[in-house]
Amino acid sequence: MDLPAMINQMKNHPDFSKAGMVLYHNGVVRDSSRDGRPVTGLIVTVDQEKLDRILDQARAMPGIVEVLVHINSDRLLMVGDDVMFLAVAGDIREHVIDALTCALNRIKIEATAKTQVFA
Repeated sequence: MDLPAMINQMKNHPDFSKAGMVLYHNGVVRDSSRDGRPVTGLIVTVDQEKLDRILDQARAMPGIVEVLVHINSDRLLMVGDDVMFLAVAGDIREHVIDALTCALNRIKIEATAKTQVFA
């Protein structure tokens, strides 16, 4: 996973001149579960068909220029490792924040599954 490469890819989009904001999310493996149990690692699986549909729908939201994602899947990730980069470019702040929030929540709920490795 390479955030600078994702930034360059975004800036090379043919419609990037219409963007007034790019928002990046970087999900990482934390050392505890939501319920407070110690975690040593995480495995994420992705349903690519669902992910593609979510990205297409996010790109169709008002003012959105591009949505890019990279998910570190199908391998054991350790605490501190990058899980996901999600980037959204769009015309104004409200559109970009809405699209990133919507896409992120849908990706986590609909297109990915995680298996935590507990200490």
